[in-house]
Parts: sequence; C-alpha cells; structure tokens
Amino acid sequence: METSVDSWWVLPLTLIPAISGGQHDGSTTTLAAIATSSAYLAVFACLAWAAAALLYWAHPGGPAWGKYWRGRGKSVGARGAIPGPKGLPVVGSLGLMSGLAHRSLAAEAARRPGAKRLMALSLGPVRAIVASHPDVAKEILDNPAFAARPLNHAAYGLMFHRSIGFAEHGPYWRALRRVAAGHLFGPRQVDAFAPYRARVGDDVVAALRGGASEGDVVQVRDVLRRASLYYIMRFVFGKEYDVSSPASSAGEKKGEVEELLEMVHEGYELLGKENWCDYFPGLAAVDPQGIGARCAELMPRVNRFVHGIIQEHRAKAIAGGEARDFVDILLSLQESEGLADADIAAVLWEMVFRGTDAMAVLMEWTMARLVLHRDVQAKVHRELDDVVGHDNHVTESAVPSLPYLQALIKEALRVHPPGPLLSWRHRAISDTYVDGHLVPAGTTAMVNQWAMSRDPEIWDAPLEFRPERFLAGGEAPDVSVLGADGRLVPFGSGRRSCPGKSLAMTTVTSWMATLLHEFDWMPAGASTGVDLSEVLRLSCEMAVPLEVRVRPRRQL
Repeated sequence: METSVDSWWVLPLTLIPAISGGQHDGSTTTLAAIATSSAYLAVFACLAWAAAALLYWAHPGGPAWGKYWRGRGKSVGARGAIPGPKGLPVVGSLGLMSGLAHRSLAAEAARRPGAKRLMALSLGPVRAIVASHPDVAKEILDNPAFAARPLNHAAYGLMFHRSIGFAEHGPYWRALRRVAAGHLFGPRQVDAFAPYRARVGDDVVAALRGGASEGDVVQVRDVLRRASLYYIMRFVFGKEYDVSSPASSAGEKKGEVEELLEMVHEGYELLGKENWCDYFPGLAAVDPQGIGARCAELMPRVNRFVHGIIQEHRAKAIAGGEARDFVDILLSLQESEGLADADIAAVLWEMVFRGTDAMAVLMEWTMARLVLHRDVQAKVHRELDDVVGHDNHVTESAVPSLPYLQALIKEALRVHPPGPLLSWRHRAISDTYVDGHLVPAGTTAMVNQWAMSRDPEIWDAPLEFRPERFLAGGEAPDVSVLGADGRLVPFGSGRRSCPGKSLAMTTVTSWMATLLHEFDWMPAGASTGVDLSEVLRLSCEMAVPLEVRVRPRRQL
C-alpha cells in the first residue's frame, strides 16, 4: 500500500492542462507548453521525492525504518520505536559500517538511551538491528526466525551460498547441518584427528626451535596460518605437508601450498569488504568496487583445485581405497543426501577458507596478550609444569587438567573476538519480536560481541586482561564459549552457530598448550612493544602482525 507521500509524484500530472493553457492552435505553442509542463513535472517530482526521503529519514533508525512503518500505516507497538541513528537520507548509516564497524556501532549505541540493548539503523534501503546485550543477543541467535542470511554478492560469487555457513534456510541447509553434526564435526571425528593435531603441533615446535637457535624474529601469523592450513588440508583433503620445513617440500606441493594461501587470503579480503551492491543490488551490474570481478577471477582457480581433489578421491574409492577424510565422507553421502559435486566443493572450500584463518587469528591475539602480560604467561607456564612436568611432553589428554590455560583462551576470545559482529549476519524470515519490539521480515540482525566484552555492566573491569574471571571464585567460572551464555558467543548460538566450533577450540587449546610448554614468548626487541591496533576484514585481525622471539623452556 502506498502512502500519500509516495503518491505525491502524481500531483504534477494534474497541473499539465493548467500549465499548458488548454487547447492550442499552433504546434510551436504546443511544444513550448509541453516543455514547460515537463520542467514543472520534473521539479514537482524531485520535491516530492525529497519530501518523502526527509519524512522517512526523520524516523528513529533512519529512512529504511521510516519507509517501512509509514508505508504500512502500522503502529510501532507498545514498546515504541527501536532507538537508533537516523543517518543520512537514502544511505542511512552506511558510513558506520566502514573501518572498525564494531567500534562505531558501539559508540553510536552508547549515545542513545536503550540502544545498548537493541539499536535500529538503516543500511541504505536495508533495515538492520544491532544487539549489544547478552539477553537480546541470545534472543536473536536462538530465534528460528533469524535462521536466514542477508544478501551477500561476494558469498554468492565464491560459492558460499551452497556451503554450511551461508546456504539459504531450507531443506538443503538442513541436510548440510545433518551431515556436519553426524559425520564431520561430531565428538568421534574430533577425537579421531588428535594424533594429527599433535603431529602438526610438534612440527611447529621443531620449526620454532630452529629459528630460536639462530636468534630469529618470528612472525607469528605466518607460522600459525601455515600450521592451520596444513592441519585443515589433512583432515579435509587427506593431504600432508611438513610444517617444520616447507621449503624442503616437493616443488609441486610447495606451489600448491602457496597457491592455497593466496586463494584463502583473496577470499578473505573479498568477503570482508563492505559491498555496496549488498544494499543497492542495482549496482551489481556496474560492480563499482570490483568485488564481483575479483570473485569471478578467483573461482576458476578454486574449482580446479577442489574438483581435482574430488576426482582423485572418487578414483581411489573405485579402486577400493580406505575412506579417511572429509572428501571421502561427503562422497559416501552424496547420493543419500542429494549432494552435487558443486555442493561438495562449496562445503570443502568453506572448511579450508574459514578454518585456516579463524584459528590463526585467535592464537595470534592470545600470543600477543601473553607477550604483553608476562605475569599471565608465567602463570600458564607454572600450571603446565605442575600438571605435565617441566621435562615432559604435553599431550592433549592433559588439557582438561589445565583450567588456567582454558581461562586464558576464553579471556582472549572475550577481549579480541575474531568476529566482533560475528562473521555472518542474520536475516529475519518472518515478522518476529526482539526485546519486546516488532522486527519485520527481511531485517538484518547483528550481535556486537565486542561491545558486550567492554561493557562494565556485563563484566567487572572489562578492559583488564584477566583470565582469573573464568576460574572458580571469579565472576564467570561456568561460562562456555560454545553458545550457552550470551555474554560470550564468539561462535554464535542456535541453528546458525559455527558447526566446527568444538574442533576449533580443541585444536587451539591443544596447540597453545604445546607452544607455551615448549617456549617462553618474548618481544622481538628490548624496546619493542605489542601493537594491539585492529583491522576488520571478515575477522578482526592484528593490524600489525605480531613479531616475537622464542626461547626453549626445556631440553630435548
């Protein structure tokens, strides 16, 4: 139903006869009258459009929310309108999404009463809400109405619309979740890869020991990304690489690793960019930021690599080879679950893409805090020595007996959530209520995990890095990072939570135990500090890669 404002453009049409002066005998006079009336029509249309834009813009949350409520003549409900910035006419608050969006949104919410719980904003014509309170965050994440994803052109261009994380809510997505829970990321599968986790961890130790003996400065991100990629490649594709000496690998394998790292980095860049086409789909044909063109250039490389591996595994299965990785599992389920080769390729590509960087980002932030807070590192070392023994090799079975190490990783996730707004946004499938407010279908929903981590009403001394808050006697001894507590939901919660969260946490905790037991982590130089500035891509990374020196703690 149109509002009276939307219909104002009709008004100039009624004035044409008056402007043209009725019936004219001469063609010249008639043409002049038509030209004059057209000019008036254009002026009136522009004025009507401007009036409508200003009227919509005046609504809390900006033009997209104003257009919705005024266009339907609906009441905003007993709770009133969701508070939020008006932004600018037409574009709304799109400017808040550039740069460190989590910080900009948190600052905006802090300026408005009630907006720290739930804030409305307009991203061009797209309605959006942002939750910065644990109760409201859980309400959104656990609500089946928010099981869909908003439009994301880069995700479509990179095949992620057929992957677990971004597939449209429906039968296909439910089939993928069933496969993930029952065959890919269940406890049995996580436990089955314990030996390889240990092997990759030992390879990283060997590589670092070689550098330590020569006094080298270690760029932590490079080491951790390679380790994560090699680990992911083993359990996803069944391919093995030597982390300790990548340069000694066969030329073909080394080229393969470098190409994979390049593809992952490029995909990360593309998905992390705020794409104007997601808010103004008409721009997709123009592709003003070049994102579509870069996706089109990247995907043939991805397809060649992934489909080549699928064909290798299919040939191996025909020859009677033993099933031992995710490709084999997905191929065995292809017929029963109705999965095409393109679907399998999308799922596998997502695992490599997300797994490689997610673990490396978390571990780099954790190491940065340990280098900065030497007292915390000393406490972890003391716990490892007491539980494992200074001269013994740490094993994964010791992790449950290392509460301070586990608290350390929780605190790193609290202070530096890899996805401060969670990596994937949510979209309302139907009209629903959040914190007592009506939220219409089609609304994009975000959770500001970063804002919650710095809220003194949620955490005691939130800016302090204090793992003790998660220990017995602390303020949050029973908090889980897997989605049960709204204060800390780095992997999301509900139907759209990260299916690989248990695998990621098990791997990160195991590797951190190994790396901390084996080494003392120090700044790269005596006068070198730790730069904690951020850059937000798909995940929130250290803007300046962490560089350290390591010193072995025990003799082999």
